[in-house]
Amino acid sequence: MFKVQQQINGVVAKDKKKVKLKTLFDMFEDYSKLNKKSYKSDLCLLHILRDYFKEQYADEITLKTLESFKSYLLFEREVQNSTINRYRALLSKVYNIAIANKLVRENPVRDFKMLREKNYKIRFLSKDEEIRLFKAINKLYPHLNPIVTCALQTGMRRSEIFNLQWKNIDFDYGFIELLETKSGKSRKIPISDTLMKILNRQSKEYNYVFTNPETKQPYTDIKHSFHTVLNAANIQNFRFHDLRHTVATRLVEKNIDLVVVKEILGHADIQTTMRYAHAVPKRKLEAIEVLNSYN
Repeated sequence: MFKVQQQINGVVAKDKKKVKLKTLFDMFEDYSKLNKKSYKSDLCLLHILRDYFKEQYADEITLKTLESFKSYLLFEREVQNSTINRYRALLSKVYNIAIANKLVRENPVRDFKMLREKNYKIRFLSKDEEIRLFKAINKLYPHLNPIVTCALQTGMRRSEIFNLQWKNIDFDYGFIELLETKSGKSRKIPISDTLMKILNRQSKEYNYVFTNPETKQPYTDIKHSFHTVLNAANIQNFRFHDLRHTVATRLVEKNIDLVVVKEILGHADIQTTMRYAHAVPKRKLEAIEVLNSYN
């Protein structure tokens, strides 16, 4: 009672009302929806966070709490270190937004260390694998042919291909203009003769270039059919995103300037593009041969 009276008189600061972590998650979700390209991905992470932390208060989260959460992700959900780092980054942003809005005073995630991520060996299609892949596609799921061809002729991300609309294609000048990209910057990709033939054969009945004729909606998921054709073609350890790696590797292998490769793929940083230079050992040999033949 004495403390309450002191708070009323301004002698002692009033206790700050405790805020539940789910309130912070709601605030972050609003922020992500308005500001981030990865909004849908953030929703998936938030779903797991809400389910795990339930009714816990934001100021009760400690390093020990976070280590327990890490253990849950590692041993119960069996996720990789890279995914745990994504949860860490999101949680840290959640608290930073809450601090900016004066809901909490400290960010407990700052002491929650990043995990070492495994180096991922860049996987790309060999020419023989590509032949086997299209043979399986044409036999089992012909609708994948134009989608995979587009990926291999442009280096576009899966989401960019699925969201591609006819209004994004300039047939007169022969380029695709992407307005909604991961980097937030628009980019133009020239259309090859191979892709132009594919586009000319596609139905123009719908707004989206790759539309499922059964649902009359753009494709959103081809995991099952893509994995099926990979198995049929005996192609191991390959993802749809590796089609993009294939494009980058092939361009670098043919001595295309890295800046040009960066612009085609839409990398925000040239360092990302540099990874593909490492994937082509022949380039190193050519460089050494220059030294060997130098007079």
